[in-house]
Amino acid sequence: MILSLFSRKAKANEAVTTALYDAIVAAARQPYFYSDIDVPDSPLGRYEMLSLHVFLFMRRIKGRTPALKMIGQEVTDEFFRDVDHSLRELGIGDSGIPKRMKKLARMFYGRIESYDKALQANDYPALAAALARNVRPDSKEWPQAAALAKYTIEAALYLETQSDDDFAGGHLLFPDAGDVEAQQN
Repeated sequence: MILSLFSRKAKANEAVTTALYDAIVAAARQPYFYSDIDVPDSPLGRYEMLSLHVFLFMRRIKGRTPALKMIGQEVTDEFFRDVDHSLRELGIGDSGIPKRMKKLARMFYGRIESYDKALQANDYPALAAALARNVRPDSKEWPQAAALAKYTIEAALYLETQSDDDFAGGHLLFPDAGDVEAQQN
């Protein structure tokens, strides 16, 4: 009987984590990013957008309840499982996975630091520069970084309007990126 109680709780947590992660992935895959603002539609470009959206969610729940902290860890774990799976789909063998995962984890936590620092300081140019540096490292200038920075700020504000209870129930919404751009113009 005790084991069945733990099993039900684990399945409920898994359902919440899956729902939240699915919402993050859907937000990161918005066609607007790839068609309108020239985010590379490549494994690295998709990683960048997914990292950005995981960061936005993690930033929103930071310092909240212990339950949200646990959910945040589970979402982060799911993100890295997804990255691991993607590397394997790209044909990277078992021996190369740990090295690449360490590099991608360092990249992720570095992005969290730079994006969070810029958002806390309300430093729009620093945010746009960090996004350009990470999303389009191949370009000296990426004019669309401003649009992605605007979306990032709007998404952070949008997430603040959602309740902790919504997140604990697996409900997470991001703004439509195209609508944010339309409001800017």
